Amino acid sequence: MRIAHFGHSCILVELHGTKVLFDPGTFSHGFEGITGLDAIAITHQHPDHIDPSRIDALIEANPNARLLSDPQTAAQRGDRWEAVHAGNVLRLGDLQITGGGGRHAVIHPEIPVIDNTVFQLGTADDPAQLVHPGDSLWVPPVQVGVLAIPAAAPWMRISEAVDYLRAVAPRTALPIHFGIIQPEARGIYFGRLAEMGPEGTEFTVLEPENQRDF
Repeated sequence: MRIAHFGHSCILVELHGTKVLFDPGTFSHGFEGITGLDAIAITHQHPDHIDPSRIDALIEANPNARLLSDPQTAAQRGDRWEAVHAGNVLRLGDLQITGGGGRHAVIHPEIPVIDNTVFQLGTADDPAQLVHPGDSLWVPPVQVGVLAIPAAAPWMRISEAVDYLRAVAPRTALPIHFGIIQPEARGIYFGRLAEMGPEGTEFTVLEPENQRDF
């Protein structure tokens, strides 16, 4: 598996010969020129996960990409977008995509909770080789290879991030959703996750516009 990070929650995953780009939002950069995508996956409708000013150009540059999203985003954008509900299982070449979760984490009791699809990539025998939870702390019911874990968010305390990491106990934890933190402050969040994560989990920071094999 190869993962490239384009800032905040935007990652490009190459797995089983298939390329999936997640959450190209307003805090992300460097994804604009990507071509050859097999799918573009959006966890939820917030602009830091789907940039309305750049998404159409990305789709135009990738005319054969399947467009996958949470149900509300699919309904809003229409046309080619496919709603992925919790429990849905899709095939994309040799890759299996499984929907999970379903709801965004609560930001405040007075703010309506929107849809949020957790995307699990893998195979029938190993369905969660990579998990992108979007803005949620949903725990997959199977062993997770790489967890793209939100490091900081308006809807989350750092203790919740640590407890989520412990509950999932992935082989590797890759922090995302840190576009809202000043670079000088990121070590505070990364340090707690690295120090307090479960035994056996590798914590790896992938700087924006960099990639590595997992």
